[in-house]
Amino acid sequence: MREGSAAPHYVGLDIGTSQVRCVIGTRDVNDPAAISVIGHGASANQGMRKGVIMHVDETVDAIVQAITEAERIAGVRVDRATVNVNGVHVTGMNSRGTIAISGPNREISPEDRDRVEEAAAIVKLPANREILQVFAKNYRLDGQDNLKDPVGMHGVRLEVDCHILTAATPNVRNLDLALEKAQVRPQHRTVSSLAAAEAVLDRKQKEAGTAVIDVGAGTTNLVVIEDGEIQHVAVIPMGGTHITNDIAIGLKTDLEVAEQVKLKHVMLGDTTDKTYRIIVDGSGYTFEQAETNMIVEARVEELLEYVDKELSKIHRSRKLPGGVVIVGGSAVLPGLAEFAKERLQLPARIGKVKGLAGLVDTVDEPSFATATGLMLLDILLAPYVTEHVSSNQLFAGNISTIGNFLKKFRP
Repeated sequence: MREGSAAPHYVGLDIGTSQVRCVIGTRDVNDPAAISVIGHGASANQGMRKGVIMHVDETVDAIVQAITEAERIAGVRVDRATVNVNGVHVTGMNSRGTIAISGPNREISPEDRDRVEEAAAIVKLPANREILQVFAKNYRLDGQDNLKDPVGMHGVRLEVDCHILTAATPNVRNLDLALEKAQVRPQHRTVSSLAAAEAVLDRKQKEAGTAVIDVGAGTTNLVVIEDGEIQHVAVIPMGGTHITNDIAIGLKTDLEVAEQVKLKHVMLGDTTDKTYRIIVDGSGYTFEQAETNMIVEARVEELLEYVDKELSKIHRSRKLPGGVVIVGGSAVLPGLAEFAKERLQLPARIGKVKGLAGLVDTVDEPSFATATGLMLLDILLAPYVTEHVSSNQLFAGNISTIGNFLKKFRP
């Protein structure tokens, strides 16, 4: 939270492979549920590959440009933000913690709950990896399973199943270095897909079981939320850049033309056999629609196969009532939702941010879902909110059920 003469403002900073996006929001102090977007900015990023920083200075330039644009629109200064950690080095693992309850009345206290979660977080990791976040999925008390919150119950043996996110320490340090050079302090860190989920899922979807697929340029982030808890997180090393490269190779054209083809002339699942012509930099190029679709469909189908494999790991392949919600810069591919529905055998739709006021015309695009979600988490994790306002009160129509694991966010 940044204090000033006006209302406090909150910042989400999405540091992506091809773009850095910044969203600034504020809330009405008299009505915590009223969230307004007051600034946004985006800048091309040439310093990352597959979500990992390769050139610090170029990434710094992109961060500064995106923030500067958002500052200009909002009329405020940004020096802190909630940021995302991306890349295939981010992995999830399951862990179980067990403790004995030794109090005289054997009643579970909040301290006991914290203690069992800390026990679950004691895992052996390589020297170059660190824990990013810990999510409690469910508790077990004296053999009674699937407890959401054991506090106040009586028992002698408390267990918890957790999902632990770990990241490569060198990559996290490079992100810290880029932020330090950009003079931005990270308030909190999380993965892209979880931030996007906070922006586009409602409570019913989180309870029923829903997967959010964030298709970026270099990576695709996946999160599965069921019963209001994080069940699985994965990062797939494939994204929109791979589609562009496939088009360039398949059509024997340059990358600029391939990008135009991807954005304007692809229709997944369309079998129409027609010829189209595009003009790029004064030059004309002619392609067959069927050939273009075939190239893109092959890559998207491969990506969805990876998604299905991740769902199979937690026995949720074709078994998510809430289906899949697709966000990210590559979510704009025409026909993607219907294509995913057929391949995954699940309901599918393109994610859209709801329940916000202010400058929403830009941030309601799928590409801004992560940055908007990071901004919302910046609000939800602010000291004022966590001390005075419940998460359900704050985001009754937009965000809920994440209060149980907010304290697991590690700054």
